[in-house]
Amino acid sequence: MDLVIRDASILQQGELVTVDIGIQGATVAAISRALTVDAPELKAAGCLVVPGMIETHIHLDKTCILDRCRIEEGTVAEAVRETAAAKRSFTIEDVYARGKRTLERCIAQGTMRMRSHVELDPGIGMTGFEAVEALARDYAWAIDLELCVFPQEGLTNYPGTEELLIEGLRRGARAVGAAPYFDSDPRGQIDRIFAIARDFDAEIDMHLDLAESTEGMQVEYVCRKTEEFGWGGRVAVGHVTQMSLLPPDRFAEIATQLANAGVAVTILPATDLHLMGRSHDHAVPRGVVPAEPLRKAGVTCSISTNNVLNPFTPYGDGSLIRMANLYANVCQVSRPADLAGCLDMITVSAARLMRLTDYGIRVGGPADLVGLDARDPAEAIATLAQPLWGIKRGRASFTRSRPQLHPPGLQHRRSCQA
Repeated sequence: MDLVIRDASILQQGELVTVDIGIQGATVAAISRALTVDAPELKAAGCLVVPGMIETHIHLDKTCILDRCRIEEGTVAEAVRETAAAKRSFTIEDVYARGKRTLERCIAQGTMRMRSHVELDPGIGMTGFEAVEALARDYAWAIDLELCVFPQEGLTNYPGTEELLIEGLRRGARAVGAAPYFDSDPRGQIDRIFAIARDFDAEIDMHLDLAESTEGMQVEYVCRKTEEFGWGGRVAVGHVTQMSLLPPDRFAEIATQLANAGVAVTILPATDLHLMGRSHDHAVPRGVVPAEPLRKAGVTCSISTNNVLNPFTPYGDGSLIRMANLYANVCQVSRPADLAGCLDMITVSAARLMRLTDYGIRVGGPADLVGLDARDPAEAIATLAQPLWGIKRGRASFTRSRPQLHPPGLQHRRSCQA
């Protein structure tokens, strides 16, 4: 063995167990309650160990641009407008440098898989794509990063955009996205995205139904197209803030459609809280879709970051634990099983959304592990547990020390004087 992790608390078949994990090369070679082997050791000391966390929906190409944009209205339209103006001056070097800052934050917070949405249109060309492609290559030692190309500013109404999406898929993007609410023909865009995905055998990951009313919802149409194309299990929709405004019976009806069609939902709490409800001066809607009834209906759900330090979301530190905790606060999640479900939505369920077959802590699986400063999944979310260390493909990818308190005393005074 190259490494043994001692006294790790892990989930096995829904139960917490304390085990030793043996690692050989890039693979988990053994899991045992008492592993007898002579090898270097990492003492987990009963901390919760989870497979590397998964960011299913983030935008590395337009991160960290607050110094170039104004936020006065705080609306979706303003965010798109300000970002569109800023991105005209993006360069590959600029996108790479900004994306690197956010990517490194994510890695240090325990993220080991990621899907980054990248805008393609004639105004930006392939600049963002090439920069994020380079980040994926340069940081492959710490994270598996896949690209999802999408048309933020419209498709049917923006000639030349479709050709760029196709170029991105030809160059290795695994997924194609959409933002039909900014297209003059929303369903026309959805139709084209499904056709392109079929032509390239690509995953579909849409920005959908981001609005403050229930008018013009497209989620049911996406479910119908998913069934028509036989793309069940390969389609995800992010935001769907309009669903949060529905009465329970109508919500349950759509939840059943999503489950039957095999359409997953990604919840983006920081962005949706920031953007939604701007037209209200009281009883402001949160705009965050509750995952618990969706999950009970059989819908695959993930929680993700979306944007960091830009007009869509003017904050963020790359922590998926923080996103899951924020979601739990907003949606009043308190039962231990539901809090544990929040951790599941940034690990196992997120892996299912991205159709990752090589995921999880098991013998023969990848040695992609994160140690959390918590005893169990519910505590990890409730206390914003810090990731203490990460192992990617069998080698250390980051470490973080626990804070130390320094109570008054002779020894402390002497150490400071030294």
